[in-house]
Amino acid sequence: MRLPGQEEHRSGRVGWLRAAVLGADDGIASTASLMIGVAASSAPKGAILVSGVAGLVAGAMSMAVGEYVSVSSQRDAERADIERERRELAGQPQAELDELATIYVKRGLDKDLAMKVAEQLSVRDRLGAHMRDELGIDQAALSRPIQAAWTSAASFASFAMVPIGALLAAPSHFRIPAIAGLSLASLAALGALGGHLGGAPPGRASLRVAIGGALAMAVTATIGWILSISIAL
Repeated sequence: MRLPGQEEHRSGRVGWLRAAVLGADDGIASTASLMIGVAASSAPKGAILVSGVAGLVAGAMSMAVGEYVSVSSQRDAERADIERERRELAGQPQAELDELATIYVKRGLDKDLAMKVAEQLSVRDRLGAHMRDELGIDQAALSRPIQAAWTSAASFASFAMVPIGALLAAPSHFRIPAIAGLSLASLAALGALGGHLGGAPPGRASLRVAIGGALAMAVTATIGWILSISIAL
């Protein structure tokens, strides 16, 4: 809960926001690209649908595993640093206090005031002070592998339904434009939303995501078309 007068910062959202945005963008872009590539080979609707569903399931599982492994490695590194700091505080408390005071001196405090700040913060939460100011680790923003895994997988699966829905709704002669159009519009909206939540310019974030998705779809469409010609020959 945010206290009165306390500013709201976006850094606490970084973990889940990154996983959710990455999963959503990848769910749309990779699934749409896969389906467009298959559609460009003149495959029937059933084959395009199967490719989309297979891409949804495989992509969601891959995102979950990838996020879990990646964030677990980050969490292991954080824990190792915290445990080492805990041992140093137990074995060399004065040296660690001096080190903390030195950090504050480098930030602009005079030596006496820096030592007083270090002492007062150490009385309240010695390990927390060193984690925050020496290691750069925020206890509230520690890596959460399971949260990242399910957030990314759920986001991927949910947004992968966008190109699948476009396929089911579009007439046979309009499949590729429908999949590409709805997918790119969704990517642009997601980019703008992600930029807004993260405090970045929405327009720039939207354009960046849409261009990336368009390139992926164009490349897979070209490959699908080339393969269809090669197979026909």
